[in-house]
Amino acid sequence: MRLSDASVVIRPRTTWEAMDLGVLMAREHRLLLMSSWALVSLPVFALLTALLWQHPSAAIFLFWWLKPAFDRLPLYILSKALFGETPSVKQAVSHWPQLLKNQLFASLTWRRLSLSRSFVLPVSQLENLKGQARQHRLSVLLQRNAAAARWLTVLGVLVEIGLWFGCMALFYLFIPEQVELDWDWQQLALVAGSEGLWLEHLSNAFYALVLVFWEPIYVACGFSLYLNRRTVLEAWDLELVFRGLRQRLSNVATLLLLAVGLMLVNASPSALADEAISPRQLSTQAASQSIKAQLEQPPFKNSETVTRYRFGDEKPHAKNTPHGDGKLPAWLQALLDNLNSNTFKHVAQGLEILLWSLLIAGIALLAWNYRNWLSTFVSRRSGRKQKAASPLPTQLFELELGLETLPEDIASAAEKLWPTQPREALGLLYRGLLSRLLHDFNLPLKSADTEGEVLERVHHLQQPQLLAFSDELTRHWQNLAYGHRMPTPVAQQKLCSDWRALFHSGAAT
Repeated sequence: MRLSDASVVIRPRTTWEAMDLGVLMAREHRLLLMSSWALVSLPVFALLTALLWQHPSAAIFLFWWLKPAFDRLPLYILSKALFGETPSVKQAVSHWPQLLKNQLFASLTWRRLSLSRSFVLPVSQLENLKGQARQHRLSVLLQRNAAAARWLTVLGVLVEIGLWFGCMALFYLFIPEQVELDWDWQQLALVAGSEGLWLEHLSNAFYALVLVFWEPIYVACGFSLYLNRRTVLEAWDLELVFRGLRQRLSNVATLLLLAVGLMLVNASPSALADEAISPRQLSTQAASQSIKAQLEQPPFKNSETVTRYRFGDEKPHAKNTPHGDGKLPAWLQALLDNLNSNTFKHVAQGLEILLWSLLIAGIALLAWNYRNWLSTFVSRRSGRKQKAASPLPTQLFELELGLETLPEDIASAAEKLWPTQPREALGLLYRGLLSRLLHDFNLPLKSADTEGEVLERVHHLQQPQLLAFSDELTRHWQNLAYGHRMPTPVAQQKLCSDWRALFHSGAAT
């Protein structure tokens, strides 16, 4: 590795500036990174989709779990491109199987969920460290950059989710309006079986395409954090400066040595001897004083204030004085010293948490044992303050919902109105539905509710047949009210038959 051949400026950076450098590196080689990632990941995605066609969730989960295996290819490309050895797409893809031989099992098992995996991947792949050597290396690298590496992963997850939903929203925007109007999105979302598999696999394909764009950037940001940490630890920037100075001075080194030799030859031996003694004495004294001054300062000497327990008549003793020489017994002095230790502080904090937990549990147990008395007491105090239940609305969407305004057999009445008065027939069915929801299901409808809010309240009842009928009837009602589109004769007959199947024909409304 020749630092002088690096394609980026080697200097210490902040963590966020280092990640910004990773984005620039990924942008510089975006075509190579994206094309190579697509060539190795998309065939695996297609194979998983074909094998697990009936289980799209399992297919996308396995593809997501295999990301650390795919991440090795962008890291290989970036490490080569950093020193001017950028491989081609063919070379990178052909070299990818060799990258999987090193610690792949560990990357896909206990290291898979590590939030710092993009930052520590170069340690395993580029430095080829394992075991204790790897742990020691990571303990040094993660001292200052662990938080940034974790935040990179967290932000990466959010970016993936945002791009994923963005792709699905873009797909929705390209759907023609005529096709979208005939779709029932709620039934599409709840549909089960083979009819709904295509929608889940389409969503999986969007996620695979998102990774083609984003995952190389994520790997590049982790690699740039790793490079920045090594620059700080190993002083790469200073090494480059010294190399530059050495190259500059190499041309005049011979002339400097010749000049120094001439000066030494012209000097007299006695003068050289005198000059050799006095500066040495002066330098020795100055060095001794400088050493003493340095030893009196941090980090060699650190003054600190220690707080400890002691009796009032006890006098501070010297550090090397045995505890048994004072007035206190040795065992008592040792006990007092233990009270000042960090271990006792942690024990005290644990006891404090335990005592508070016991107090809270005792209060909860007391309240549970006397819950009947408390409920009686609270009901007496709050009985006077309870307000009367709000009356049920008599109108919704300018439709009368009173029981006396509806016929006994709503489906038969609607069938008689379809040929001559279809608007009144559909309104009668919708009025009957709202009345049933109010009086039979005790749904808390309000006068200000919209059709969508009514459907949302029906959804909370967890009755699929009622929800499907309410959704279909509401859709026809909205088409009539806002689009002036009447339901077809087949839809009219279906609404009446569904009403009878749901609410029993001839039942009083």
